[in-house]
Parts: sequence; structure tokens; C-alpha cells
Amino acid sequence: MDLFSASLAERYGMSKKPSLGVAEVRRRIERAILLAVKGAYQSLRGPGNADSQHVVFVGGAQRSGTNMLMDVLERSLETDVYHETDPRAFDDYLMRDRSVIHALVDRSRAPCVIVKALCESQDIPELIEEFKPAKAVWVIRHYADVCNSMNVSFTSHRQVMLQIAENPAAGGWRSAKMSNETYSEIRRLIGDELTDATAAALQWYMRNKLYLDLGMDANPAVQLVFYEDLVSDPGATFTRIGGFLGIESTEFMTRHVHAGSVRKRPAPALSPEVKSLCDGLWNRFKALP
Repeated sequence: MDLFSASLAERYGMSKKPSLGVAEVRRRIERAILLAVKGAYQSLRGPGNADSQHVVFVGGAQRSGTNMLMDVLERSLETDVYHETDPRAFDDYLMRDRSVIHALVDRSRAPCVIVKALCESQDIPELIEEFKPAKAVWVIRHYADVCNSMNVSFTSHRQVMLQIAENPAAGGWRSAKMSNETYSEIRRLIGDELTDATAAALQWYMRNKLYLDLGMDANPAVQLVFYEDLVSDPGATFTRIGGFLGIESTEFMTRHVHAGSVRKRPAPALSPEVKSLCDGLWNRFKALP
């Protein structure tokens, strides 16, 4: 079994089950109550207008804050949210057949159906077209924090990138729809001296480059959101996101958002060439309107 046929749960750091603290137990109870209230509210509300219902896909690179965004959107009474851990829509973190997603959308009474598309971020333009009227939110986070988080949560970054350098098709969803230009760039920078931190940075580059290579920056149905804005000014940022998605943003939705994870750890040691590559891409994103 190679790295890409192994369970995604292990690579997502989800295989261990640590004991839950009081705060986590409280969070889970609160979420269970919220979902029960939402279910009752949407049932009483009755079938919505199919013409006004829309699907939203949330994508980006791993460890960029997509889970936090999904959690906030789930706290709206107007949404029906499908996380990557939801077996109704996902199998081992991969989206089920699109016919399954269509069926879930058709059965939903919520005006806004939110679906995680992390491993499917490269398919967002197709998903928007197939599920129209649909929209997407792409979350980007500074590569230093992403690399630090990846090195805590995941394993085998170096082996993954060595395998992709040898054969880009071996990367599965990680390297899907990667441009020839991107492949040439990362292959040139991968060698025996590759570290896990540098490999994680290359994955950040490889996945976020898709946003530009696939023209999502010019697609009015896709909104780019910086993680740093989400956590430093959640009120204004989620108001903007809510306006884009057609849902109301409330203080209740953002009450648990904080900026404690921004530059929480020192920047990882990366090869100068890869750091320069990531800086260049980050600056391109920051320059977008």
C-alpha cells in the first residue's frame, strides 16, 4: 500500500482519540443542541424555494482554516453544512459521488447548503458549474503557520513530495490538475536534502497555485478569504462572507473565533528557494483586488 492509498484519517491526524477536556465536551454539547434547533426550525419552515437555494463549496490548502469557517457557517439557521467527516457526503475525507451530493442538496430545506471541498479544491470550477447556482469560498493562510500546523497534524510530507516529484500522477488529489509549470517548479526544488517543513511548504504552494491557474481569481462565483482576516476581524469579515453567500452574519456565529493561532510558533526553517517561491505566491494573493 503506498502513501496515497493509505487511510486519509492517519494523514489528517484523526486516528488517535485523546481524552476530551471540559471545553471540548461543552463545545460538542452546544453543537448537538444547535443542530437539533436548526433541524426543528428548518422542518417548521417547510420546503424552501428551489430557485433560491444554492450550494457553497469551501476549499483551499490543508490547515488553512477551512474547518473553522465551516464551523462558523454551521452556526447559521440558514445553512445545511456537510463537513469532510460527515459520512453522508464523504468517505474517508473524500467527497462521495456527485449524485449523492445532488440528492443531499435536493432533500435539504436550508436556503444555503455548504459542502467542504478540500481534497476536491481543484474541482471547484466544475462543481460551481454543475451545481449552479453555486458559489465557493477559498481560504488562504500564510504558509509559515500552515507548515507548522501540518507538521503537528500530518506525517510523511517528505515522502509524499518525493513520490510526486517522481510521478505527479501518484499524488492523487494532492497533485490533481497541477499545471506543468508548477510541476517543473517543485520538481526542481525536491532533492535528498528535502525536509518535512520544506515539503509542507511545497504542498501549500502546489494547492494554492490552483486558485490562479484555474482562473478562480477571475470567477465572480468564488470569493477569496484570508485566514488572518477571519480571526483578526471576524465581525467585518464574516459580514462580507455572509453578504456574498446571501446569509446573515451574527455575533453568535463568530463568538468562538480568535486569533490565537496566528504566528503562534516561530516560522519553520525552509530552504531559501522554497521560501522565495512561497513569498512570491503569497504576495500575488495579497495583491489581488
